[in-house]
Amino acid sequence: MVISEMDAAQVAAYFRGKNILITGATGFLGKVLLEKILRIQPDVTRLFLLVRATDDESARQRVQTEVTGREIFQVLREKHGKGFEDFIEEKVCPLAGDVMYEDFGLDTAKLKEVSKVVDIIVNGAATTNFYERYDVSFDTNVLGAKQICALANKCTKLKMLLHVSTAYVCGEQEGLILEKPFMMGDTLREGTHLDIESELNLIKHTQMELKANCATDKAERKTMKELGLKRARHFGWPNTYVFTKAMGEMLLGHLRGDLPVVVIRPSIITSILKEPLPGWMEGVRTIDSVFLGYAKQALKFFLVDPNTIMDVIPGDMVVNSMMVAMLAHSEEQAQTIYHVTSSMSNPASYTTLRESAHRYFVDNPPRGENGEPIQLKEMRFFSTVARLRMYMVIKYKLPLEILHLVNVGLCGVFSGRYNELSGKYRLAMHLIELYAPYTLFKGR
Repeated sequence: MVISEMDAAQVAAYFRGKNILITGATGFLGKVLLEKILRIQPDVTRLFLLVRATDDESARQRVQTEVTGREIFQVLREKHGKGFEDFIEEKVCPLAGDVMYEDFGLDTAKLKEVSKVVDIIVNGAATTNFYERYDVSFDTNVLGAKQICALANKCTKLKMLLHVSTAYVCGEQEGLILEKPFMMGDTLREGTHLDIESELNLIKHTQMELKANCATDKAERKTMKELGLKRARHFGWPNTYVFTKAMGEMLLGHLRGDLPVVVIRPSIITSILKEPLPGWMEGVRTIDSVFLGYAKQALKFFLVDPNTIMDVIPGDMVVNSMMVAMLAHSEEQAQTIYHVTSSMSNPASYTTLRESAHRYFVDNPPRGENGEPIQLKEMRFFSTVARLRMYMVIKYKLPLEILHLVNVGLCGVFSGRYNELSGKYRLAMHLIELYAPYTLFKGR
């Protein structure tokens, strides 16, 4: 079946009578997916939501507060009126558990119930922090994929396992990037070989050393964060997040057996384009922080090549792609990978972003605490890390050094202020290094 030939009715019909297990349902994409399925196919049988919680009642409370109680369910709530809560109670079954544990930590009875009826598993659980602790990121993004496969193989009716990854598992490659699977041992740096078991042993060994040395919580966090970044860059990935997501894909491909698997790799996910609430976004995500920083005039410059393609994709388009892919590849004994991105079919440069943002805020000026309109200046772009580093040295580092000399001369009067500003400067430089692979990304 050709995906472009599918219509909404076909997609809706596919989910009728289905039992679906979703991990990561409390996240942005999980909410959009859950709402969409319930809205277009009220005859879906059951949606099992795996939620980190101590018990099923706590899981139910989390789902009510963090998922179905959110404004994205407004259209569905209006459609069902007073019957909304009963509808949710009938269709949604929260499960207390975690993808990092065997069988997700479910008890025998619950595992038996789920494995007997589940038709589709959607794995959206992930730790997305670029600079996460290596052990934390490894548990969810790597071992989580292993546990997903193990549980999927116990589901006797399973027709589809869909795994949400990221387009940036490709690292810092340039040009046209194909939808290729990762094989066990693959890396992005020539001359290196990745052994996932060795990485797990390294984590355990590091944890034992930290414990033996009675390391503080702060020292442990710092060490594990730095270890993740070091290992990622050793093998050619820019940060811990995309490195562990790539390893997760490797394990999924290696352990899936004959399971029908689809891997979805979205680029930068933004707010909803059309349904159910155009423009809806939860919290400040990815590129949104740039808009907010510019509106408040707190962000006066940005590391980006104005001619680089800005690869963003609305959240509802990602979910639509996921749902169509489930239908298209249901019960196929193969692994299929899709890049869900805009840089090939509808490319827009960062110049477009700058001009659009400036135009919007001129017409809709943000206001300060006093209620007066904030006078906006056009944001300055730096197209290389070297140029931005030079700017930072002249604009901030040199004045800091002068403050340091004055502080020494005055016997530490300005120590507090100097330490505060130095910390901010180090953080800014760290963030520049961390985000440069994305703001200067030249792949499509």
